[in-house]
Amino acid sequence: MLPSQTCRRCRNAAMHHETLSDFVALLEARGELVRVKMPVSAELEITEIVNRVSKGPATQNKALLFENVTGYEMPVLINAFGSAQRMAWALHVEELEALPRNLAQLIDLRLPQNAGALLGRGLSLAGALRAVGFKPKLVRRAPCQEVVDTASPSLDVLPILTCWPQDGGPFVTLPQVVTRHPETGVRNVGMYRLQKIDSRTLMVHWQRHKGGAEHERVAREFAGAGDKSEVVPKIRDQNPKPKIPAAVVLGGDPACIWAASAPLPPDIDEYLLAGWLRGRPVEFVRCVSQPLTVPADADIVIEGYVDPSDQRPEGPFGDHTGYYTPVEHFPAFHVTAITRRRAPIYPATVVGIPPMEDYWMGKATERLFLPLLRLFLPEVVDFAMPAPGVFHNLVLVSINKRYPGHARKVLHGLWGLALLSLAKAVVVVDSWVDVQNPMEAAWQALGNVDWSRDVIIGDGPVDQLDHASYQPSFGGKIGIDATAKWPEEGYSRQWPQVARMSPEVVARVDTFWKDLGL
Repeated sequence: MLPSQTCRRCRNAAMHHETLSDFVALLEARGELVRVKMPVSAELEITEIVNRVSKGPATQNKALLFENVTGYEMPVLINAFGSAQRMAWALHVEELEALPRNLAQLIDLRLPQNAGALLGRGLSLAGALRAVGFKPKLVRRAPCQEVVDTASPSLDVLPILTCWPQDGGPFVTLPQVVTRHPETGVRNVGMYRLQKIDSRTLMVHWQRHKGGAEHERVAREFAGAGDKSEVVPKIRDQNPKPKIPAAVVLGGDPACIWAASAPLPPDIDEYLLAGWLRGRPVEFVRCVSQPLTVPADADIVIEGYVDPSDQRPEGPFGDHTGYYTPVEHFPAFHVTAITRRRAPIYPATVVGIPPMEDYWMGKATERLFLPLLRLFLPEVVDFAMPAPGVFHNLVLVSINKRYPGHARKVLHGLWGLALLSLAKAVVVVDSWVDVQNPMEAAWQALGNVDWSRDVIIGDGPVDQLDHASYQPSFGGKIGIDATAKWPEEGYSRQWPQVARMSPEVVARVDTFWKDLGL
């Protein structure tokens, strides 16, 4: 056990929550939850209420528990992650900045001496998480199976939201979609929107850059492959159509919910990360109709299989870009069972014109993954993805500049790292610039750039939801070097100093500031 692990459990004792209902109780006790008792419709009305709350004054931005959703017995919890404070509590810390500090203690951040060491360092996170004892464990009985329906499971009992007027139908918006790699068996947990088609069918919108889509590709290859190995024919004989066992997990520990959205490498189980965040392993139970295991403390589990050969139109959907994404074909999820708690809570989120709840989920990702970014780019001081950039449109990065062209090295490095490869615009500034302050970052980006020399423009992969690119998933990208320029970079003038007050005057004014009556 690492020393930090013991401290972590002591520190989190005051916010111990295993379940979604525990988290609701915590939010209510801390004044961060509003119970909505009047009847409200799951069709559009909840979205309008949440949209006003998300964009309103901070004092009114609360988690909402709709206890009387018209036509349904289950309450709907929404905007539970809709602030920095609530997002931190969801991940079992008091502030989001604790996430990079805790992870930095877990992994070794010393600069690797060679490429082999760098590769080993990059793969060390999974081993480090396993080493501290948070490997998921199996149980025989689970709260998520207090009520089991395999005879006639129906999605109609769930208060699935229709979010925006032109949406193609109701969508499950805060799921943990569990699948396993058809070849390796490694679990993937993804947060993919699911459109309800009928009482037994969902459409799975897993984008081409996500783990679930990779499982679909491999399943297709297995189904159509020749006898190239001993494994493939056996799998093909048992499963002639490329059906993928899957489970849609709803609720449970908020750390598990958030982990489904984390952009982890394919070798790392998202629930392993959730266990580390919780300070204790995630407990699992076997599904009743599929060869999978799911978190025992979940509220609802929809079991079934994804059929890649059953491709149907999905969408439109009012997405986090603030625009509707168009209709595209995705595979169908066929329901084989629904299990749940006796008194479940249905978790949901609404995305749209920012800022909304998903911004804070992304902020948690940004904070937690800073130490991992530094594994490969140790010169990085901080990075930020501002809300208007909706994650992939803008990344601000501050660095310790050490040599000519250093900013360009970082630009290219970021475009080679996981889902940061989808970033459309990256701005690099000097170490003293606070990239968490968009005003300060914009000041540097607009004032420190000669647009004919300090810009890199090229083509590359972009998010599948990007509507501005002229081709799907491929478009233009821009990198901006907004650092102070050096003579070795061709800057022949003397770079000016920032106009700042002397420390002595600042200290002197501090002594009588309160007496000024300002």
